[in-house]
Amino acid sequence: MKRNLPGWSRRYQAALRKHLKANRRATLLPARRLGQRAMSLGLETLDLVWVHEQSLSTLVLPSYSAGTWGGMVRRAGAFFAEALTPLEQTHRTALEANLQLGRVKRSLCQRSASLAASHLQLKQEIARRESAEASLKQREQHYSLLLEQSRHMQEQLRLLSRQLLSAQEEERKRISRELHDIIGQTLTSINGRLAGLKQDAALNVKSLAHSIARTQRLVERSVNLVHRFARELRPTVLDDLGLIPALHTFLKNFKEQSGIRVSLSAFADVEQVTGDKRTVLFRVAQEALTNVARHARASRAAVSIQRVGGTVCLTIKDNGKGFRESSRLRARQPKRLGLLGMRERLDMVGGYFTVTSTPGKGTTVLAHIPLRDPAESAGQRHANETN
Repeated sequence: MKRNLPGWSRRYQAALRKHLKANRRATLLPARRLGQRAMSLGLETLDLVWVHEQSLSTLVLPSYSAGTWGGMVRRAGAFFAEALTPLEQTHRTALEANLQLGRVKRSLCQRSASLAASHLQLKQEIARRESAEASLKQREQHYSLLLEQSRHMQEQLRLLSRQLLSAQEEERKRISRELHDIIGQTLTSINGRLAGLKQDAALNVKSLAHSIARTQRLVERSVNLVHRFARELRPTVLDDLGLIPALHTFLKNFKEQSGIRVSLSAFADVEQVTGDKRTVLFRVAQEALTNVARHARASRAAVSIQRVGGTVCLTIKDNGKGFRESSRLRARQPKRLGLLGMRERLDMVGGYFTVTSTPGKGTTVLAHIPLRDPAESAGQRHANETN
């Protein structure tokens, strides 16, 4: 039993007794006040029910007859109902507050779920944007690198173009000088000999035959020089007989002019590649050996043409002095013009090349060219699938 219940119980019995002794129109205000007092004391409905039942058993049952007992019970019930009114109002208010609180809690839960979903979406959006920013930075770096490479290649191309023009001009000067100095002088000598023949014809037949022979030798020499110039510009044997005979002819003349012994080994099917590729292989070998003669100070060189997988591998190796930084092509050095020219030729037919060199141990040039063009390979695969 609660500590405040006995005191409140006595007050309730006294107020109920007074109410029952009064007339039927007696006010219920004391009952309401008792209810408010019970609420302030922290009493509950069950406490009031217990006190009311005790009051009925104490006040009504012993004090009133059976005829009046029912009416007293009803009047006591009305008094009790009025005393319960403050508690009921409080309970009703609490119930409404609980309902409102429940609605608020549900709204808060929904709001929390919505905020959690929004927070998750925000995190996902932040992650997506961070990923997009990182990808954008990588692309910017990639494009910057490509732009730098493009600028470098353009600079190399401009320098290569200028050097090619300069080399062409120097070659034209050399050919012009040799035509003027050698063939021109030879033809002048022939002209002088022919003029002398007019005079010798009437004097001495033996002397005439000797002069004719000397003139023929001059003519043969001029013809040989013209043929040499023609071979240097474009060897006809490459078109007429193929790559291997053209290389044999070139290596023979190369040895006579430079004194460098060169060996050649090649597989026969190399002649099956296209004419452009054969020309590139010949020019790369020609340019590489020209560099050997000019810069390597070598006594021997070897040229090898092998089939490696689906490519033709051309190797030119010498025992010369070599050079540093062989893996880099320095376009600003005039001596590297031949290397750039070889690279450009190989690029045109889908090939590539590498140069390895060690000071004092010679240089090796490796050129790779695909045996078949991509379009040709695709056509062959389609034909095989069709069959």
